[in-house]
Amino acid sequence: MASDITLEHPADHRSDTTWRRNEPDTVIDVLRRASAHVGDEPFLDFSGEITTFGALWTAALRRAAGLRELGIGRGDTVVCMLDNNLDALVTWFAANALGAVWVPLNTALKAEFLRHQISDAAAAVVVAESDYVTRILDIADELPALRTIVRRRAGNTASVEHAAVADLATLDTRGSLDEPVELEPRDLAMLIYTSGTTGPSKGCMISHNYVCNVARNTARTRDRAHTLWTPLPLFHLNAAATSVLACLYNHTKLAIATRFSLSSFWPEIERTGAQRVSILGIMITLIAAMDDTPEMKRCFGQIQHAGGAPWTPELIEIWKTRFGVRAAGNSVFGLTEASFVTSNPAGLAAPLGSSGRRNDDFDVRIVDDDDNEVPDGQPGEIIIRPRKPHVMFEGYWRRPRESFELLRNLWFHTGDIGRFDTEGWLWFVDRKKDYLRRRGENISSFELERTFRGHPAVADVAVHAVPSDLTEDDVKVTAVLASGVPVSEEELCRWSLDKLPYYAVPRYIEFRTELPRNATGKVLKYQLRDQGVTPTTWDIEQSDLQVTKR
Repeated sequence: MASDITLEHPADHRSDTTWRRNEPDTVIDVLRRASAHVGDEPFLDFSGEITTFGALWTAALRRAAGLRELGIGRGDTVVCMLDNNLDALVTWFAANALGAVWVPLNTALKAEFLRHQISDAAAAVVVAESDYVTRILDIADELPALRTIVRRRAGNTASVEHAAVADLATLDTRGSLDEPVELEPRDLAMLIYTSGTTGPSKGCMISHNYVCNVARNTARTRDRAHTLWTPLPLFHLNAAATSVLACLYNHTKLAIATRFSLSSFWPEIERTGAQRVSILGIMITLIAAMDDTPEMKRCFGQIQHAGGAPWTPELIEIWKTRFGVRAAGNSVFGLTEASFVTSNPAGLAAPLGSSGRRNDDFDVRIVDDDDNEVPDGQPGEIIIRPRKPHVMFEGYWRRPRESFELLRNLWFHTGDIGRFDTEGWLWFVDRKKDYLRRRGENISSFELERTFRGHPAVADVAVHAVPSDLTEDDVKVTAVLASGVPVSEEELCRWSLDKLPYYAVPRYIEFRTELPRNATGKVLKYQLRDQGVTPTTWDIEQSDLQVTKR
């Protein structure tokens, strides 16, 4: 956003200005420097449990010694299936201190989904919450590389035939690593698995410099005096880079919630004194629509910036008027494989809804299906290539063919549709697989969703294709209604007639109590597409509504 400007403290005993020179970096060096400069100052706040920068460094070296005794060394993978807590971060930094690769997994995984990722990562050691250990034991016979399961808290679980079960507390009693191994910025820091919506999930190989570059660029846009609060899961790049590492760069306090809770949001903002929040998806809408609370009123004007997406003009206005938020949203475009592809230059006012401009890290083009660049204003696939070494992923783990397929003509193909305007601003249009074609016209599900979110009765919405025998696609709107604002499917469709081109008016509308989502709040549209027309789906062709060309 235009008001999200860089604010820096003057040089003092806290300052660590080496990272502002854009030099290649490693995760361990970022933590080492923070510990050396501000070791006694508070860094992490987990529900009131405070950890200093120095204590995190000490704990990481201690756990690294324990992991080393389990046989972990340079290049090995350490799977981490932990909730948002201090142990998740200590395990991350401990693995990296040994030159190992941290592999955080979605804590909702089970059965084949879990087996695939642990097996694919070839992990010999898995660190997990005690509640999740049973899931791992259920599939242990299909994990030949697995040697040790380390549970976070003690329990009665017995070992299986080829894998021992140990306690994390015991692991931390094996002394301390004298010094982390020497690392290069190109070395792998982590594997972040894709959601696997179009096939088996793939591990994105994230180098130290890539995750540090994302964090460093994020840190520059923030006031270093502001506490950040987030409930986003640590098993995704977003929280790891833009929350944890960015705050390490800025020597900023970070409050991390175990998970998102609507009723706890304002009490946590008040308790932590956070001036900045990092949230995503439905969280933004739910907070905007919640009833007034005493904590909300006392915190009016406290939050200076609310990050995340998607932000509509209506949501931004609500957050500003109800909560006194100064700015909301982020004018950037990125994905796990590459971030930030575009960003907002300091001092420029980004148009609302845009995704920033080209920056020094990436060359960005918009192309047609044959990879020919299209003119400004015309939508096409966003393709990229790095201008600097190790500022995007290194490919998919153990999947050279899939990696090469996305590098067609030596450009990484994002699978996203976008367009540049004549002033150089990027506008996201849709995911390519979610882009609809109907009656010879292209339709953006993203733009349709933004339209329907403008209706006061719609709390959440997903637009997706339904196969048609007569045309390329039929359009279906699956919506969750807000309480206290009655509307029928036909009334909602009638409302949309004056707001949509005739070819984009949905044929189908269905109301549900919730949309299927993954752990980060992303709607799982492939499930909705697979379900198609259900017995509770309204069909415009069974109504009296008439859609005319105009």
